[in-house]
Amino acid sequence: MIRAADRGVDVYVVYDAFANLVVRPSFLRFPSNVHVLRYPIYSAGWKVFSFRSYGRDHRKILVVDKAVGYVGGFNIGALYATEWRDTHIKIVGPSVWDLDNAFVDFWNLRDDITARPLEQLGEASWEPQVRAHRNVPRQLMFPIRGMYLEAIDRAKDRIFITAAYFIPDRDILQGLLDAAARGVDVRILMPEVSNHAATDVLSRGFYGSLLRGGVRILLYQDWMVHAKTATIDGRWTTIGTANIDRLSLTGNYEINMEFLDAGLAAEMETIFENDSSIARELSLEEWESRPWVARACELIVRPLRPLL
Repeated sequence: MIRAADRGVDVYVVYDAFANLVVRPSFLRFPSNVHVLRYPIYSAGWKVFSFRSYGRDHRKILVVDKAVGYVGGFNIGALYATEWRDTHIKIVGPSVWDLDNAFVDFWNLRDDITARPLEQLGEASWEPQVRAHRNVPRQLMFPIRGMYLEAIDRAKDRIFITAAYFIPDRDILQGLLDAAARGVDVRILMPEVSNHAATDVLSRGFYGSLLRGGVRILLYQDWMVHAKTATIDGRWTTIGTANIDRLSLTGNYEINMEFLDAGLAAEMETIFENDSSIARELSLEEWESRPWVARACELIVRPLRPLL
């Protein structure tokens, strides 16, 4: 980024201060020719009880020359580059505007911008098979959850979900159970052990309902799977930054792309099958025979569900 700025490229960087507390400060020092927006740890000011003022910046977007865009689960870090299993997508064409506009809107949304605002440009071209869904807490906009619910309700044959963290709300859980009840092959692939122990225990609290309802649970082995993707019926796909949990679906700034494309769906199904070969399937019998300590932990952390 610094080299690009040195050769005259306008470089703009947004990073979430809370998420980067674990990063050494020297990594976040940029020269003056790189424009940086540090999304603060606390952004509510005196509006302590304003829901609009909370929500972390959980997006992972890169746009180059308004011609190429990237979005998905990848953060910038060694774990994502060399160890974790993740999915990002490269976009060219008119839909790059959606990613560019999401970045511009977020940059200009802040009240404490020190650098100049970014110019907002309209786009007359549309790609009907590609749609961007942006969660914007400040505007109380959370369309990604609705996108998932609508797609799940439409499913007739198969639903393949890859989730880094799976803590569904009541409606998404019921939608998946209803789909399985009408004969849809519902599979959820998630890490057996993620990087958040409390999240793992919370997620396991849904396993019984899912398994008894006919949903297949595939537990990714040895490594962390951090992707946030789903594909349905060989036609519909979403790739983005939102996990299936409250923080992502009704809390954070997120962006998911929605695609109606059989070719991409086929590729995502191939990726899902490859990931499944590195996962083990959890059976209802195994789950119901888990030790009492595990059951107790699930009960203890259950009140945390609305927070995560």
